[in-house]
Amino acid sequence: MIHVQDRAEAEHQREPADAPGQQCEQIATADMLDRAAEAASFMKALAHEGRMMILCHLSGGEKTVGQLEQLLGQRQAAVSQQLARLRAEGLVSSRRAGKARLYTVSDPRAAEVVGLMYRLFCAN
Repeated sequence: MIHVQDRAEAEHQREPADAPGQQCEQIATADMLDRAAEAASFMKALAHEGRMMILCHLSGGEKTVGQLEQLLGQRQAAVSQQLARLRAEGLVSSRRAGKARLYTVSDPRAAEVVGLMYRLFCAN
């Protein structure tokens, strides 16, 4: 039988080494509010299944809209709409390669969050 104290210790041991804990207390409230607003805006841009899937596929390398259509099983209009939002937020960028436009993840924070989400929800 696991005691409550044992559970608390186990939970504490699972806490990542870089958990915010006391570090948050060292940030001035006004600065924390600004950072929280920025983080919330960033997370809103990611908070859509289609955009998360696009970022996941793009984390593996550049893709065209056509490639993303096939990978996602979605129509071009839907993929383009989500790419437009990701571009507007600065999370992806594109470049021309002949007639094609290649998209890539341009914000390292987005790549890191997608990697974390993959590890938490997709990896076995």
